[in-house]
Amino acid sequence: MEKERKLIGVYDYTIILTYLSTISGALGIIITMTGIGHPYGGTLFLMASGLFDAFDGTVARTKKNRTDFEKEFGAQIDSLSDLICFGVLPASIGVAQLRIHGAFRDVIKESGNSAKTSLVLILLLIAVFYVLSALVRLAYFNATAGERAKQKQEFGREYYTGLPVTAAALIFPLTLIIHYFTILDLTFFYFFMLLLVGILFIGNFKIPKPGLKMILVGTLIGVAEFSAVVYILVSNL
Repeated sequence: MEKERKLIGVYDYTIILTYLSTISGALGIIITMTGIGHPYGGTLFLMASGLFDAFDGTVARTKKNRTDFEKEFGAQIDSLSDLICFGVLPASIGVAQLRIHGAFRDVIKESGNSAKTSLVLILLLIAVFYVLSALVRLAYFNATAGERAKQKQEFGREYYTGLPVTAAALIFPLTLIIHYFTILDLTFFYFFMLLLVGILFIGNFKIPKPGLKMILVGTLIGVAEFSAVVYILVSNL
């Protein structure tokens, strides 16, 4: 009989990276939505969450005697963490970008300007659609775990359906970096990317699960993007 726990949940080293990813995502949301908000500050935490998430499964699998409960708990909490970090946080970064851009202030000052009000509402609906798409993608991922296991046995490789939500950790930082280093204001392009990526989340197409090499390449790209965002923040102090 399994020993009764004093606290519900799992708290050993196999789950620590998932918890760190969640903490990073939550801090990013708070930073982007506090005061005037700061999208680039939130972006640092988005990339940090991506780094933690890239290796949480690898760390968890190092424990050979994981119980069925620990495995199921790890799978479920990973998806919940992903919704916060790669679903809600990128949308929050977009809203913070709007606030810095001044779109919200313009709507408040010019309450009679229905065109600007409609535009802001459309952008906010895009952000909501993005979060909902991430939620659907993650729920589908959990519901098809058995199907993916059969595919792995049959083809020797696991495939994802739709774009993994963790791709947000590389896509949206790059969008903001381009925004900073060009003379163009890409605030509205960021929301176009939210819409596009949200559609890709729920698209019915197959993507091979990345191996260790691809994860390392993604990590190197993330480090480069992280360095660029740090430079942007330091330059604007």
